[in-house]
This record gives sequence, structure tokens and C-alpha cells, in this order.
Amino acid sequence: MLVVPSPLLGTPGAVAGVPGSPDAAVAWHYGDPFAEQRAAARRVAIVDRSHRAVGTITGAERLTWLHTITSQHVAGLADGESAENLDLDLNGRVQHHFVLTELAETVWIDTEAERGPDLIGFLTKMVFWADAKPRDAADHAVLTLLGPEVETLTGALGIAELPAVYRAVPLPGGGFLRRMPWPGEHSYDLVIPRAKLTEWWSALTAAGATPAGMWAFEALRVESLRPRLGLDTDDRTIPHEARWIGDRGDAGAVHLDKGCYRGQETVARVHNLGKPPRNLVLLHLDGSADERPEPGTDITADGRAVGRLGTVVDHFELGPIALALVKRAVPAGTALVAGTSAAAIDPDSVPTDDRPQAGRLAVDRLRGR
Repeated sequence: MLVVPSPLLGTPGAVAGVPGSPDAAVAWHYGDPFAEQRAAARRVAIVDRSHRAVGTITGAERLTWLHTITSQHVAGLADGESAENLDLDLNGRVQHHFVLTELAETVWIDTEAERGPDLIGFLTKMVFWADAKPRDAADHAVLTLLGPEVETLTGALGIAELPAVYRAVPLPGGGFLRRMPWPGEHSYDLVIPRAKLTEWWSALTAAGATPAGMWAFEALRVESLRPRLGLDTDDRTIPHEARWIGDRGDAGAVHLDKGCYRGQETVARVHNLGKPPRNLVLLHLDGSADERPEPGTDITADGRAVGRLGTVVDHFELGPIALALVKRAVPAGTALVAGTSAAAIDPDSVPTDDRPQAGRLAVDRLRGR
């Protein structure tokens, strides 16, 4: 998919993402990356994410139909409610991750730029006789507000109060404001007409929001252990590995009490009988290395590959950090290498749920254990 460079790249100080990277069409930073991160974490910052693909689904059966082909429980979403969702293949491997919002009899979806056409194509092929009409909505774009002082912008946003997590409110002039549970406690997406992108940017920066690049967003996202499809996942990734299990209350994308979607057998089997082969963890990297390793690089222990490196970013407090899919059997204290950099698993990022699965207990009972 050809992604058009954002008009906001003309903002003074804007430095575009690395050519060929997923974020090449928007600003990576505006001249002071760590100050931008501090603003996003402690005050309020605005990030241009207009390279995300946006689509819509209309029709009377849009929610009940979508419920039957994806992993999240969305049939009963009320007006203004949002969720995260997955499309899986027959073996339970993640094909698409997207955020959706039901508003004014339309489901709005947004996803990674390069995944947008495939996602809309998949949804279109699955319509059959349902009253559901998936469409590309490239005339809309995403901006993101981050930080505890977002509440100071309600006047500039033209709303009475900020919505709760996974709730959305309409914006004057079209579009909506949606609250997300990540990459921080105070995270809000504006899905707005693309023609008003510069207008909204100017109004919100004039009201006090600090311009921040994708570097700031990515640093907070990695810190919060939220994966990005295609960077932190590969073609073998299943939802359990990427921390996408859970309903809306868990900030997850896979509801465990629903069926009727492709790949559900793998989800149920891992949940009830086994453990995921890999875990998504936070890595701390050696900052003295000559260069940062690239996503997709093998992670090794004693020369043996034990994982796959995902997003690598320099954090204003934590230094160089990364997300990685690492074999579940690798202990947190293992000395690791990623490219030319020494790496260590953050022990607080290792999943600790060792409760026996219901299916395993049932098997044991049948065998008299």
C-alpha cells in the first residue's frame, strides 16, 4: 500500500521516520525526542498517526456479523463503545489486529497502514448475505493525545468531558475522540476527517499540546508491553504469546467465552490444555553497542536462538529497550544477545500465571490423578 506522507511533516522541526520503515510517512520526532517523551508521560503531547489505515462497516447486521468472524465479543456494543479485535487463520495465528468503535450506526476500524487493504479485503469476502458493508475510509486519519493533562484540552476539543476507556464521543465538525488503555493511562485517539488534520493539529498545539513524534509513542508503547503487528509478531504468533487474550475489561482482543471464529480451536486448546510456546517480554539492551539491532533479529543464549526481537527504541528513563518474543522456558536471568547488543529480560515483564488449566485438570481427573 502506498502511504502518502503526512502534511504535518511540514511542521517546523519535524523529522520523518526512517525511509522504508512503517513510520516513514509521519514525524519520528520534532527535534527533542526525550523532551517529547517526557511531555507525553507527564504533561500532554500530540502524535501524528495519520498513516494508520481507517475503514468503516455499515449495515444493520454490522456488529452481529463481525462478531461471528473475529475474536472479540462485539455483537452487543452500544453506541460509543470500542474494542480491540483480531482476525486469525485456521491455525490460530494472528493475521490482523484492529481497533473498532461503534458510533452513529457505523463501525469505525483502524489498523496498521500496510494491513488496511488486506483487512478490508478479508472483511468484504466474508460478508456473503449479511447486511454489512466494509469500506476503506482513507478520507479519515488518526491523531493521538497522550498525558495526564489531556483534560486541559476539553475546550479545544469542543467536548464537555473526556470519555472512559474504550468509549468514544463525537467531535464537532465530524470524527470522534476515543480513549484507549495504552500506551499509557491517559491515551486518546482522534479519528477525524483527513481534510481537517492540520486544523486540529494547530488548534491542539495552540491549546498546549506538545508536538511529539512516533518515537515518543513507540517508547511508551514498548514500556507498556503492547505489541505492534508485524514488528513485534511474526507469521507464527498466536494471541496468547502477544498478550491479546482477554475481553474489553482486560484490554484484550480475544474473548474466551465466544466461539464462531476462525482459529478458535487453537485459542481454546492453549487456554485449557497448554501454554504458549513464547512470551512477549521487555528487554533492556546494552546502550554501549555501536548500533541498535533491527526488529526480526534472532535473540540468542549461548549461541542458540531463543527468540525474536521486535520494536527497539530509546526510552527517556529506561534507556534502550525492546519487545521480544522469547521461548517460555528461558528464565529472566539468562544472558542474551540481540545482534551485537547484550540483552536482559525485565523480570517484571515475565507472565506469572501458573494456575493449572481447566482442561488439564479434567484430563487428570479422568486419569485418576
